[in-house]
Amino acid sequence: MERAGAQTIAFPPFLELRVPKPPTVAASESGSFLAYELHVTNFAAQTVTLKQVEVATTGADGARRLLFTLGDSALTRSISRPGTTIPAGERTKVAGGARAVVFLWVPIERSAAPAALVDRVIVEQGSGDSIRTQELDGPAVPVLPEGAAIGPPLRGGDWLTGNGPAAESGHRRALVTTGGTPTIAQRFAIDYVKVGDDFTTYSGDQLKNESYHAYGTDALAVGDGIVVAVKDGIPQNVPGDTSRAVPITLETVGGNHVIIDLGRGRHAFYAHLQPGSLKVKVGDHVKRGQVIGLVGNSGNSTEPHLHFHISDGNSPLGSEGVPYGLDGFEIVGHCKSLGSGCERTAAVQRRGEVPLGNALIRFPE
Repeated sequence: MERAGAQTIAFPPFLELRVPKPPTVAASESGSFLAYELHVTNFAAQTVTLKQVEVATTGADGARRLLFTLGDSALTRSISRPGTTIPAGERTKVAGGARAVVFLWVPIERSAAPAALVDRVIVEQGSGDSIRTQELDGPAVPVLPEGAAIGPPLRGGDWLTGNGPAAESGHRRALVTTGGTPTIAQRFAIDYVKVGDDFTTYSGDQLKNESYHAYGTDALAVGDGIVVAVKDGIPQNVPGDTSRAVPITLETVGGNHVIIDLGRGRHAFYAHLQPGSLKVKVGDHVKRGQVIGLVGNSGNSTEPHLHFHISDGNSPLGSEGVPYGLDGFEIVGHCKSLGSGCERTAAVQRRGEVPLGNALIRFPE
């Protein structure tokens, strides 16, 4: 109980700062980075406004070393407000009992990757002359040094890495709650669509799956492992933005699919395969490069393509996506967006990297 005339106690912000999935170092053609989320939950009644997010690490001498800062419009673009329809310009204002999710994409030096991170938020409370600025550090978050080393999921090319890893891609922001836990299984997912010489994905009748360059190509095991889940028998869609052969549920969203346990908590997920094309069953031991099925257009898919990602659990959406490094592929161009603004370049060999979004790549034949 406070005595009359006693000094008022200044408490830190009543916020929870939580990183659900500690990041793993990812390597790409643009350099190494950490992709993870900071959940900011307001446990006070008064609204707080997020002004800045800082990511830091501690050096051997104990000194704080700033790695990355988000503020102003960049911070606004990086914030999602689950379960609300708040206008984009208001996303930084977190009311009592509300949550903001900050999607972080932190460039780092691979040779000097931090062992742990600390996230700091700087917030404002009040209005007018009573505005108060405060800061709060979250707990130290460990950083894993490397993702899974894998082989190619497909052969040849040219493959466009649609909706692939990027700070604001749809896969990156696909926060889904299953079993009472929000996760982002698709954090590093790629929709591989095959393009022709003119950068289009089909030739002939646009409404026939057989017209698409990706259709019927072999999906390959990216490593030795055990098949832990399969789904077959889902009919294919007619290509198109709204055409779906079955209602889309958690069971059908991936269409006909395969999950391979690669060990060390890494599971490779292949989605939208042709019905009746699966060449494996649960319990099968597979070898890297083995054909597991054929690329199709089943589930939540607009045209034939392979959705591929690696996550930490045996669930298409109820797990956390982790990065990986392909042990050999070529970058032969880039597109500004899926199927537009494409330009080929001289082939550049890449190793140990995850392809970023909208790259044109080739795998070994």
